[in-house]
Amino acid sequence: MVQSVQRAMRILQELMAATSSLGVTELADRLGVAKPTAHALLRTLEAEGAVAQDADSGKYRLGPLLVALGHAYLDAHALRNRSVTWADLLASRVGEAVWVGTLTGDEVLVLHHAFRPGGVAQLLESGATLPWNATALGKAAVAFASPERLQALLGGKLGASTGSSVTDPVELEGQLARVRQKGYAVEANELTLGDAEVAAPVRGRSGEVVGAIGVVGPVERLLADAHHQECAIAVREVARGLSREMGATRASGLERRISEEF
Repeated sequence: MVQSVQRAMRILQELMAATSSLGVTELADRLGVAKPTAHALLRTLEAEGAVAQDADSGKYRLGPLLVALGHAYLDAHALRNRSVTWADLLASRVGEAVWVGTLTGDEVLVLHHAFRPGGVAQLLESGATLPWNATALGKAAVAFASPERLQALLGGKLGASTGSSVTDPVELEGQLARVRQKGYAVEANELTLGDAEVAAPVRGRSGEVVGAIGVVGPVERLLADAHHQECAIAVREVARGLSREMGATRASGLERRISEEF
């Protein structure tokens, strides 16, 4: 690997994880390099727009280039591009907000967010990264991962967004088994207190799970018996349609069994 590039990426990662701007000395200490080396890297990154320096404090934060790169990544992502119409269809059908996400490491990246119909003020979540174990999107995707990938995720970092987030690997393994049985995942109060999700996996050309699509809304509304059933059916049907558009030409035995139940 090219050491200077690796160090530049470390700087961006440190700034991304920090709760406030960082100075040259702080970054040099975190990278384990001399202060002049850190300063040279920062000046180069600043010239490219990857970091920005505060005029008053002299400290650094992430720059505008990262926003443009993030949008470019989302725009070029196949699942995002193919999911827009399906997400809008699902949002209209059940009257709820819809998220489409994919696993990136041990987190879920929200690729697309279709707002709940009705013009209610909502915060756009596209580009957000969330703990996989605290989201229905993550559980829907991880449940169908390979045994090796599944065990690696269960044995890795399990983030807690609220006091209701499940971080016990044994309990999570039981939840994932139920996801495989039902074909969809449910989360309540784990990511955000008062909110719930219902999500189903999306498959790609070779049949592997490439992400998930799900509805998001208040717990009391989304998990009410009749609406919960409506959302579960709609999410699975839309996930199958999106999977076909992604190139999954044949439903798995599990998907056929689920469709026969309804």
